[in-house]
Amino acid sequence: MAFTLYYLLEASLLVLNAITILHEDRFLSKIGWGKKQNSASMAYNQAYGNPYASGTRDQLYDMFHSARTVAKIPLIFINTLVIIFKLVAG
Repeated sequence: MAFTLYYLLEASLLVLNAITILHEDRFLSKIGWGKKQNSASMAYNQAYGNPYASGTRDQLYDMFHSARTVAKIPLIFINTLVIIFKLVAG
């Protein structure tokens, strides 16, 4: 099996699927990335005069949250196309 662009796109699709199905209360809060931890960090930054300071964890949380918000509907169609392609092409 050769490493092609299709397999790279399929792997990125699987990673995006994994990001969108992560549940904040069940999984992310156990490792300290839940809503409550993120809001506490933002309140700390705003209270001490640095409203735009955010760490790597906060930026990743925002990226995960925006990916979950924006990518849900397009992922349904993309996953359907990939499943149909796999069924037809074998």
